[in-house]
Amino acid sequence: MSRIRRESVTQVRETARIEEVVAEHVTLRAAGVGSMKGLCPFHDERTPSFHVRPQLGLWHCFGCSEGGDVISFVQKVDHLPFAEAVERLAGKYGVTLAYEEDGSGGPSRPREEPGRRQRLVEAHRVAAEFYAEQLMSPEAATARAFLAERAFDRAAATTFGVGYAPKGWDALLRHLSGRGFTQAELAAAGLVSQGNRGYYDRFRGRLVWPIRDITGDVVGFGARKLYEDDPGPKYLNTPETSIYHKAQVLYGLDLAKKSITTQRQVVVVEGYTDVMACHLAGVTTAVATCGTAFGSDHVRIVRRLLGDVATGANGIILSTGQAIGGEVIFTFDGDAAGQKAALRAFGEDQSFAAQTFVAVSPGGLDPCEVRIASGDAAVRGLVAGRTPLFEFAIRSVLASVDLSTAEGRVAGLRAAAPVIATIRDRALRGEYARQLSGWLGMDPADVRWEVKNAPRLQPRREEYRGPDRPSGEHGDDDAGGPAVPARPQRTPVPTDPLARLERQVLEAALQSPGAAATGGFDDLDPDAFDVPLHRGVHTAIVAAGGAGAGVGNEAAWVADVIDGVPTDVASFVRELSVAEVPVNADRLDAYVRGIVTELRRMGLTRRISALKGRIRATPASDPESSALWSEVYALEEARHRLVAVE
Repeated sequence: MSRIRRESVTQVRETARIEEVVAEHVTLRAAGVGSMKGLCPFHDERTPSFHVRPQLGLWHCFGCSEGGDVISFVQKVDHLPFAEAVERLAGKYGVTLAYEEDGSGGPSRPREEPGRRQRLVEAHRVAAEFYAEQLMSPEAATARAFLAERAFDRAAATTFGVGYAPKGWDALLRHLSGRGFTQAELAAAGLVSQGNRGYYDRFRGRLVWPIRDITGDVVGFGARKLYEDDPGPKYLNTPETSIYHKAQVLYGLDLAKKSITTQRQVVVVEGYTDVMACHLAGVTTAVATCGTAFGSDHVRIVRRLLGDVATGANGIILSTGQAIGGEVIFTFDGDAAGQKAALRAFGEDQSFAAQTFVAVSPGGLDPCEVRIASGDAAVRGLVAGRTPLFEFAIRSVLASVDLSTAEGRVAGLRAAAPVIATIRDRALRGEYARQLSGWLGMDPADVRWEVKNAPRLQPRREEYRGPDRPSGEHGDDDAGGPAVPARPQRTPVPTDPLARLERQVLEAALQSPGAAATGGFDDLDPDAFDVPLHRGVHTAIVAAGGAGAGVGNEAAWVADVIDGVPTDVASFVRELSVAEVPVNADRLDAYVRGIVTELRRMGLTRRISALKGRIRATPASDPESSALWSEVYALEEARHRLVAVE
């Protein structure tokens, strides 16, 4: 498996302007010397606590304690793995990435030539605009009628970017060629196909939905047949391309991602119109697969949004090993095909540490049909009336037998027991065994024995370990990474004057290393820091060459400091690096020198006091007493010089 070279990652960090990237999501304003702040995009707040320090390339929120560099910001705001975040920034800032094999033996990811992804995404953006414009053309009357019959007005079509592909063979091809795109590019994008007579539009005479990735880039289209003389399938999607992989996209995710993360809920529906209906009815967490079943790649996307995983260096997915704490709700048609889809999802549920549900309309209607028949409130009611997926799967199995006979009940037990046996949560497995005994009217002990001895289904993902793992035991996830550390907590500003001074000195050293070095920071002894956490940061600064090493190379130097501390301390270092300095720029150097000098003076005072204590415990006739006094005099002279300079 290939990974991005460390040098390329460093180049991306140094090239990408963090204030520009953050400003796409946060309104920033000046906040003291070299700092900017705004409302945090990761938690609700009224007072800005989200700080960015462009010179260091770091961000930190003092409200929720999240922080990092420009790559981690893109990862978190767009819910992307590390490698994809790096590639996205590289494309934005024109950095050519180099890759290497990581030795894992896995398949290598194909890499595109520099700038190719941007060209294909741009072609899709222009195509989406073209289709949207065509929806208002006279030829698109049938498409508009299709939407109107499903209670979608023009505003709804605009919100979801719905468009119309003209019947002609090359309307889009001619439009995009006029915008400078080559036929080879359009074929690679899946927008045109090639036949005996040359290239022609892939979508013709169809209602078209743009399919966007999580960041909002259009990467493909789904097209619905409108005319009886169309020989193609009812739905036709973009083929697999370098930017569109149907198993890795969810329609509507760009609109739903914020609601998903705040409401801790994902509603998985079956079609584009179902997504539209749900969102318009107020269920803004709805998404849909694109021409494929809900699979393991979709599971990973949902788990990232619900907070079940974090992503480490080079895209390694790290599992928290904890329950998501949110809801995954599948909606299916009430017919046999819908029930089959629900039972297929049951297998994927073992990849979730979450409460997973099924919402099926009693009348067998999909969300779009529910909205047409009964209005928005009925759609919300459909979702609210969800049934636990485990219960749905068990009851679906029992529905295939006649429970009015003894033979049927035994058959139901033998059919349902293996289903219950797959539930990894021991407590939940026991509860469903108890419920099954009630549904069948059988002795609970007999049901428990049958469940215990039922053939165990193999996990669909060998690396997944279920929630019945003993407390404190965290298995690795997809890429074999370690368990995710606990979420960093904000380090409170000390109330003790000395501890507060220590923190201010570390802030000054990380943000203004030149002034700190001039003030004598590099002469500080580790004992000058009484707080162990502060002492550890000071040690890391010294290991990175001291404050003097940061002059003219602040960002890389702070990165070295962060690399030199444990993971749980790195957040604190970033916090110090972006904290507001309480002076204006014209007074910054004097302020930094002043607090460093004060800490040095207090350190000398503490050492002098300690020596005098030893002197009091030492007989005057002891030669050591004279040596101790000599050391005291030298320290007092050094302290006097500091006061004189100050």
